Amino acid sequence: MAKRVMVVDDSRMICVQMKKLLEGTDYEVTAYCRDGEEAVAQYGQVKPDIVTMDIIMPGMDGLEAAQAILEEHPDARIIMVSSLAYDDTFEESQSIGAKGFIDKPFEQERLLEALNQAMMA
Repeated sequence: MAKRVMVVDDSRMICVQMKKLLEGTDYEVTAYCRDGEEAVAQYGQVKPDIVTMDIIMPGMDGLEAAQAILEEHPDARIIMVSSLAYDDTFEESQSIGAKGFIDKPFEQERLLEALNQAMMA
């Protein structure tokens, strides 16, 4: 049975790309949220195996959303995704409990590597 992925990104294109990259793998995109507030609200209902979380989004950003989800669901596996990867952003995502970090644009190999590592963490 495929592992359920929740994609949180304000760009629907990222969700489409993620679905395409995960076709035929052990992962399947089963939920999509356009912002942090929606992700926090949906997480408990969706119960994904793993979340890919964009950092820069309108309203609640990805770091705030990840922290809110992890406070309520400490076993959540969240991978931060960003095109603006700075050392302090990477460190902050680690300090709140994110299981990984992927730079945009990403390729299938790097995405699967990050997902697999997060599942083992």
